[in-house]
Amino acid sequence: MARSRTPKKPAAPERIIETPFADALSERYLAYAMSTIVSRSLPDIRDGLKPVHRRLLFAMRELKLDPDKGFKKCARVVGDVIGKYHPHGDVAVYDAMVRLAQDFAVRYPLVEGQGNFGNIDGDNAAAMRYTEARLTKYAIALMDGLDEDASDFRPTYDGEEHEPLVMPAAVPNLLANGSSGIAVGMATNIPPHNVGELCDALIHMADVRKKDPTKAKQDGGRPEILDATLLKYIPGPDFPTGGTLAESKESIAEAYRTGRGSFRIRAKWEVETHGRGQFDIIVTEMPYQVQKAKLIERIAELMEARKLPFLADVRDESAEDVRLVLEPKSRTVDPEMLMEQLYRQTDLEVRFGLNLNVLGADGVPRVHTLRETLQAYLDHRQDVLVRRSKHRLAKIEHRLEVLEGYLIAFLNLDEVIKIIREKDEPKPVLMKRFKLTDVQAEAILNMRLRSLRKLEEMQIKGEHEKLTTEMKGLKALIKDASKQWASIGEQLREAKKQFGQGTPLGKRRTLLGDAPSAVVVPIEALVEKEPITVVLSNKGWIRALKGHRDDISDIKFKDGDDWDFCLQATTVDKILFFGSDGRFYTIPGDRLPQGRGFGEPLRLMIDLPNDAAVINMKVWEKEGRLLVASSGGRGFVVPEEHVFGQTKNGKQVLNLGKGEKAKACFLMEEADDHVAVVGKNRKLIIFPLDEMPEMTRGRGVILQRYKDGGLSDAKSFTLADGLTWMTGGRQRTEEDLLAWMGKRAQAGRIAPRGFSTTNTFG
Repeated sequence: MARSRTPKKPAAPERIIETPFADALSERYLAYAMSTIVSRSLPDIRDGLKPVHRRLLFAMRELKLDPDKGFKKCARVVGDVIGKYHPHGDVAVYDAMVRLAQDFAVRYPLVEGQGNFGNIDGDNAAAMRYTEARLTKYAIALMDGLDEDASDFRPTYDGEEHEPLVMPAAVPNLLANGSSGIAVGMATNIPPHNVGELCDALIHMADVRKKDPTKAKQDGGRPEILDATLLKYIPGPDFPTGGTLAESKESIAEAYRTGRGSFRIRAKWEVETHGRGQFDIIVTEMPYQVQKAKLIERIAELMEARKLPFLADVRDESAEDVRLVLEPKSRTVDPEMLMEQLYRQTDLEVRFGLNLNVLGADGVPRVHTLRETLQAYLDHRQDVLVRRSKHRLAKIEHRLEVLEGYLIAFLNLDEVIKIIREKDEPKPVLMKRFKLTDVQAEAILNMRLRSLRKLEEMQIKGEHEKLTTEMKGLKALIKDASKQWASIGEQLREAKKQFGQGTPLGKRRTLLGDAPSAVVVPIEALVEKEPITVVLSNKGWIRALKGHRDDISDIKFKDGDDWDFCLQATTVDKILFFGSDGRFYTIPGDRLPQGRGFGEPLRLMIDLPNDAAVINMKVWEKEGRLLVASSGGRGFVVPEEHVFGQTKNGKQVLNLGKGEKAKACFLMEEADDHVAVVGKNRKLIIFPLDEMPEMTRGRGVILQRYKDGGLSDAKSFTLADGLTWMTGGRQRTEEDLLAWMGKRAQAGRIAPRGFSTTNTFG
């Protein structure tokens, strides 16, 4: 018998939507970027929390991990978080939890840990199965009001639970604890501040709003609340590890005014004297986010490299407090100078960048100013206050409705009891007989017999009167904005009382200092003078070889690379670089990478633009003079003492026109009396040096005119010795230069026969 076969179902037609690849890619990348920005990297301006932190705190609250109760294993907490609210890896969630418990990482810890939660040396916390945790009072304050409709809730990722969109935040957590994160195309970096100082500023702003609550808000906040006024209350960040804020008031004010800037933090130290003039330097507080162990390794490396010749030893004698001992080699060493050098070469001084880029109340990320950030927090607190008041009002109205039903029952007690005993369905009968609501009838039926006492009736009347008074107050509060701001001010005063400067936790830790003096500590005083050979390759890799080397043919370079500049110097010299952007950059000789491997990219050490190249490299000489010129044919003479720059940005000396590049930088000799300029058209002009002005910055004067092209090279020379140039690896000299002599700004004549084919003097 033939085996029957079930006919196959026809395959469903494929649903293919043709979309340009660029559109599909941009759509998916945008979705990923927004998910990263909103759901992972940037905090909310209202509570200062990222989703993982908010879910951690909410999960611990649901587990009843209050400050006055016992601890629970961190593994239990992490399991609840990833199982109910945050579908990500347990390691990431535990790391976030650990940071919230580290008093050296967050200014006001939200989690109280029990066990090994890491240390300032950079050691990791123990595994989550060994550690325990519970919430702090500060975290409870952040969530105060969640049960009173202070915040909206949304379903969790699986729809089985609900989580808050934002915390009520009775404390200004965003600025208090700060935040950092890197999203897609944007980042945030906010230093921690002192809660007491923040509350003072917020109280001032609330008082201003209370006086005239109907006035419209402008520019992210009240225009009459000046930034300078806020700075009287908030003088600067307050880091959990203390240290000294070494920044000018003007710089701090500008950072807060724009939402972007940086703060210089220095370690706090003191001198501990011994007998016979001996002393040690004791570092007692570290800059924020600096790992002590790595700092000690860095100091040891500098000592081994003989860059700290006056430092004999470094010891870590820390216990619970930081105690880093720096032992000088001699009692004649100036402690200030030694610490200044350590500040410049180690992380005893760091910069913390301010980038107040956060999610606004509308979920849109942007950079806020200090005033806008504080105003957004106050607006959130006003919204929370109104929502909690309405929630409480609804509870009171419901309770009053029940109490009024109780009073009716007491006035007609015998009849009520009779109806309940005789009727099968007493509820509708009660509602009809005494005109009760459904809520009142249900409450009477659920009343306990013991509540029928005379005393209970008196209590009901008293409660009714008290709730009626409270209801009137709440209705007045909801309608009157002035009363709302007065209430917010009281809440802020309570927060300051609980976490402000008067408490051990709220006492300011970071000292407020002045910006360092502009006087530079001479590096030569602490750097041993050694000969070096500096080599810069065509592709921008730089290194310093030990000793003075005349032959560098045995030096290896990357494939396709070769040396471009080579000079002999010492470790105490300043190496000067002139870029095609018209800027001079300076690097100390002892900061150059040692001649191991291929060196390091020069652009990591100076901020040389990608479209610029190094025109010349030389040892800086204070008494020297340089001839600089641009491709547009302009130039001037500049003393070297005016080109020295101490920053990575360098110093702009030669101003350039549109499309111009710096083309020449020539060291002049004292005997030089003429200038030779050659253009891309191979025309040469020679004119007296005294026609060239001496300037410190500018475009200069016209050296040579061009119909097409521009300047190729320029140099100064002594006319009596003739003009020399390099061609084919040999030096040539032309002494008969009368045909090319002229005035500055002339076109010149074709260069002499045998002139370099590169149109340069070599």
